[in-house]
Amino acid sequence: MAAVGETSRGEAGALAYHRVLLKLSGEALLGDYDYGIDPEVIGQLAAEVAEVSQAGCQLAIVIGGGNLFRGAGLARQGMDRVTADQMGMLATVLNALALQDAIERLGVVVRVMSALRINQVCEDYIRRRAERHLEKGRVVVLAAGTGNPFFTTDTAASLRAIEINAQVLLKGTKVDGVYSADPMTDHQAVRYECLTFDEVLSRNLAVMDQTAIVMCRDHNLPLRVYDVRRQGALRRIIMENDRTIGTAVVCATGEETWRA
Repeated sequence: MAAVGETSRGEAGALAYHRVLLKLSGEALLGDYDYGIDPEVIGQLAAEVAEVSQAGCQLAIVIGGGNLFRGAGLARQGMDRVTADQMGMLATVLNALALQDAIERLGVVVRVMSALRINQVCEDYIRRRAERHLEKGRVVVLAAGTGNPFFTTDTAASLRAIEINAQVLLKGTKVDGVYSADPMTDHQAVRYECLTFDEVLSRNLAVMDQTAIVMCRDHNLPLRVYDVRRQGALRRIIMENDRTIGTAVVCATGEETWRA
């Protein structure tokens, strides 16, 4: 007998993307809070994830931990960098478990997989097992980054997206795309509709860290940066390929295809 969430899935053929890696920063869970998880925000995120999953999208999520702990910040204040990064990875596990709970309360099956071994609370990350979960219609939440210090969750998102053969990497942020400058401080900043990875690197735009950008470029993995707080945005990207949302970052050879 199939589990809840595995029986009434929509027709995947109607989707713009069938397998997606969604990168969520820990800060996306803050909402109006200064620290921790805003229940209203995580509830909204869970509802959007459930909607696209039930429509047939195979969705994996990489979650950050910046709402609870930032390893790099403490390392700058003198803490051993490896220890600080390991604490940051554990913070992502806390967020992953909270997201799992919120999504499962909506009737969708979720598996949390960690790059660190924490067998009593979640599964170890194994690529083939993650792909099998996706094929069965389960949402997969990937925690603990790459499992290694000195690597960001942005890099983990790029790596996992490539490993599971995702069609697109979506990065949910607090802004509605990539800008020429910080739109919070520079009101003259311009939002880009489409960029190439080389343009992001040469202009030093704050999209993801450079390792993540290079990995996406070298594996021809398109990236879309969007405002995760915009209600319905995830559905419109995955189900309708709405190009008015966020900023697309593509390889130069793929730009004409994206604009078509």
